[in-house]
Amino acid sequence: MALYKLEDFAGNYGDADFDNYDVKDFDVYSDINDDKVGTVKHILVDDSGHFRYLVVDTGFWFFGRQVLLPIGRSRISYSNRRVYAIGLTKEQVENLPDFNDLEQIDYDYEEQVRGVYRTPVRQAPLNTSTPVETSIPVDAPPASSDRARVTPDRNTYTYKDEPNLYDMNQQDHQNLKLYEERLVANKSRVKTGEVSVGKHIETETARVAVPVEKERVIIERTTPEQAGRTVSPAEADFREGEVTRMDLYEETPDIQKEAVLREEVKIKKVVEQDTVEAEDTVRREELDVNTNDERLHERRS
Repeated sequence: MALYKLEDFAGNYGDADFDNYDVKDFDVYSDINDDKVGTVKHILVDDSGHFRYLVVDTGFWFFGRQVLLPIGRSRISYSNRRVYAIGLTKEQVENLPDFNDLEQIDYDYEEQVRGVYRTPVRQAPLNTSTPVETSIPVDAPPASSDRARVTPDRNTYTYKDEPNLYDMNQQDHQNLKLYEERLVANKSRVKTGEVSVGKHIETETARVAVPVEKERVIIERTTPEQAGRTVSPAEADFREGEVTRMDLYEETPDIQKEAVLREEVKIKKVVEQDTVEAEDTVRREELDVNTNDERLHERRS
């Protein structure tokens, strides 16, 4: 079961009950005697995005040590930015293995951590004037049967097997959701115009030159070289009313019209992209924390 730091975990958090959950840098106190343990350095989640451990720097109890606190053994007070470790004692912290990096965490390491928190503890009532967001009593100490439980099977163990260590409840882990507005850009297609392409007929006078031929008669009258020569009566053939005919032809133009393809027009649409910028005023909720804890003010100052 791989674990990740919350700030390194990609994607949305899987715990619906802890949307916007962030207790990093909250002070950690034992709920037995309101003794300060340290501060929350990291939140560890599993590969499903569920919260499993808080990494606590125990600088007030054991300087320079970081240990794991199962999320189910914590109670959150958002008003004074505190995490109360349920039933946590110095003896338990002393027996917990050090947390240095995620690579060292395996089943055996987590079993060592769980073994410490499975140890029954006596819990004195929390007697402090510091306001706590919830007055729900903590879980009862484990029964004697739990103290004698058999070591879980590493092949079948899941975090759900120990809800007292890993489950989060609304009483101990209240959350405050902060909302903000954002601009959402959508696109819609609207008709901005229409292009109509048609055709019509125009008339004009066209001229064409056609060469034509026509025949005509040319009559030439000449004087023969033997003009004045006497011819015999047999050669002289006088004929009354003799006529010679010759046909004359000429070409006339035959003009007709025919339709021919002059050009072709193709019509298509193209999409042009443009970037349109828009701005508007958005609102965002911020958290206001009011507390009467003088020690908290002193630490912050």
